Amino acid sequence: MSASAAARLHPVRTTIATVLAVVALAAVALAPGLIGSGSALALLRLPLEAVLALAVLTLLPQGWLRRVVAVVAALLLVLTAVSAGLDRVFALTVGRPFDIVTGWPELVDGYGVVQDSAGPGGALALLVGVVVLALGAVIAVTASLLHLSRRLRPRRRAALIGASAVTAGWLVLALVGVQLVPGEPVAAADTVATAAARTRQVEAAAHDATALDRAVANDPFARVPASDLLTGLKGKDVVVAFVESYGRVAVQGSSFSDGVDAVLRQGEAGLAAHGYGERSAFLTSPTFGGVSWLAHSTLQSGLWVDSPLAYDRVTTSDRLTLAAAFRKAGWRTVSDVPSDTRHWPVGSSFYRFDEQLNGKNVGYRGPRFSYARVPDQYTLAYFQQRDLAKPHQPVMAEIDLVSSHTPWTPLPSLVPWDAIGDGSLYAGQYAKGDSPSVAWQDPEHVRQLYGQSIQYSLGALFSFLTTFDDPNLVLVVLGDHQPASIVSGTGAGHDVPVSIIAKDPAVLDRVASWRWEAGMLPSPSAPVWRMDAFRDRFLTAFGADGTHSATGSALR
Repeated sequence: MSASAAARLHPVRTTIATVLAVVALAAVALAPGLIGSGSALALLRLPLEAVLALAVLTLLPQGWLRRVVAVVAALLLVLTAVSAGLDRVFALTVGRPFDIVTGWPELVDGYGVVQDSAGPGGALALLVGVVVLALGAVIAVTASLLHLSRRLRPRRRAALIGASAVTAGWLVLALVGVQLVPGEPVAAADTVATAAARTRQVEAAAHDATALDRAVANDPFARVPASDLLTGLKGKDVVVAFVESYGRVAVQGSSFSDGVDAVLRQGEAGLAAHGYGERSAFLTSPTFGGVSWLAHSTLQSGLWVDSPLAYDRVTTSDRLTLAAAFRKAGWRTVSDVPSDTRHWPVGSSFYRFDEQLNGKNVGYRGPRFSYARVPDQYTLAYFQQRDLAKPHQPVMAEIDLVSSHTPWTPLPSLVPWDAIGDGSLYAGQYAKGDSPSVAWQDPEHVRQLYGQSIQYSLGALFSFLTTFDDPNLVLVVLGDHQPASIVSGTGAGHDVPVSIIAKDPAVLDRVASWRWEAGMLPSPSAPVWRMDAFRDRFLTAFGADGTHSATGSALR
């Protein structure tokens, strides 16, 4: 190419580079609003940080300081966009924004769920893609800032006048509070807003930790003697069964609730024919869409455990759990968490379980159903054979029924109890199910799969009760949290169904004052408790006559 041709092309290339730099800078600076609102109107905003960054870079001389400032500005802009992305993902899955103090364990747990759904290779590819995209954005924004500041330097006076005018306009828009998208001011300052929000999270975490420590120390049941604990359940085997993602949406007001309600009514009729009675209500879970262990620890400890930080503080304390209370009163205590693959230290150190069952030590030789390593029917069959079928010391068990865990496909189906064996027969069922990558292309199909998974889990539980028909068995059956927003919808609450099932009328008489509704299907007007209220009320109802007066505030 001749020198004259190259000279003619140079302005064109420069103009293209300038346009691309403006687009890249604006895209990253306005990305948080677009991610948060989901509306393209969020792009029609004025990003103050980008304007100020360009003004500063225009004033700085050429050299290393200018490059460092550009990199720092790019990092802040990209991190703000990443933060918005995390908030969006957390809002869709667990119903709240990402918390910079307490959210990291949840992020790791979420990656584990992705691994279970997409496989280790798919999860790793997704992680690498996110990292590469973020690094690429930092490089692109840094280059854009440096290019635009170079273009503006020869016209510094005009550039600074323009920046001042833009800033003044931004202040007017901010004072007036103009919004094209609700919650996204046209006068955008996303980096500042994000920094302020994260600072508030740090302050709130410190405040919550102090309040939680006081609550841990104030345990009305810590000094109740063993002879006064759980006297109303002497001689009974007690199971606390968490049904994964079993929320209010499963039984009321959804496209799939009719199918779940039919299973509940059919199960209720079958239980009645075998002499069982039930009482049901709702509990408000501390979590939504996932992080089930927050709900488990809340129910067991009688404390509101709504974050991994709170979980760590509670589980390193000597707070009396339901399992510990049963153990103290003479029960053998067992946990069965099919999603685990190794020993769970907190299970013995805090919950005080004598024995721990998991996905690796229950003899299961069948296929893994995505996250659900072991089908619920197998879990119940193994527990029956191992812990209930022979003469035994009364047992208290917390059992997790995980077949209704996301991604809700492929799903097992019920088989004859005497044919379960080591679970090898499930291989044919697994092969017939849709993979998550196929099923999740249609949100309505996902919702139907969720409903089917709840039907399976509840159906397995009802079949277990009527098949083995144990007069000394008492169950507390509840959900841990509502399913993710793709199923529950936006703005869904945290309520989950809870039921007590027993053959002995004396057990249900103990909870008559709770005014829970008869049957397995709570109505929309059924009582609603916070989940942390359950421990004290349960221990009070089934304790010796003097327990209530000794605890004072147990029925708060």
